[in-house]
Amino acid sequence: MLLGGHKQRILIRQLCPHSRPFKLQMKIQTQTYLTPEQKQAALKIWNSEYPVKLQMPGMNEFDAFLSPLVDTKHYLLIDAGSLAGWAATFAAGPVRSFFIMLNSAYYGKGYGTILLNELKKEGPKLFAWAIDHNNDVKPDGRPYPSPIDFYLKNGFTVNKELRLENEQLSAVNILWEANGTSA
Repeated sequence: MLLGGHKQRILIRQLCPHSRPFKLQMKIQTQTYLTPEQKQAALKIWNSEYPVKLQMPGMNEFDAFLSPLVDTKHYLLIDAGSLAGWAATFAAGPVRSFFIMLNSAYYGKGYGTILLNELKKEGPKLFAWAIDHNNDVKPDGRPYPSPIDFYLKNGFTVNKELRLENEQLSAVNILWEANGTSA
């Protein structure tokens, strides 16, 4: 659902009243596919914000990652016509799985929570893997900060017994449940 400019401005101000002044062009757009331009912008965020080990060398690899996802819904955070953040949900058994990423210029301003709250509307459960350590680095050499505190702040639980360990990723399971048992 794409809200009109005024309604979207009010929604974002209510959700993060201490964020930077809202631009009229900011919006969250949902869709079931990405255009080639949107894919390119999403890949750019992926390759600049995710750890080096998770880099996608090009569009072919990115397409190979996206194409097997089932029942996908994309959430685009658009600021002044540019992609500021991107999230997607997809079917993973009885729950919706997801990933989310923001351009680092938008960190700490409430926009990640806004995107996450849109994903939660799909409830009743959201499942993902999250890096729970600070050992990885971004392509520019900066440390990749674990997002665990972000997820805990947003009502997720961490299941340290369920881990994903391979050459590319060391992550823990996170889960959100609409009935509040995850909080």
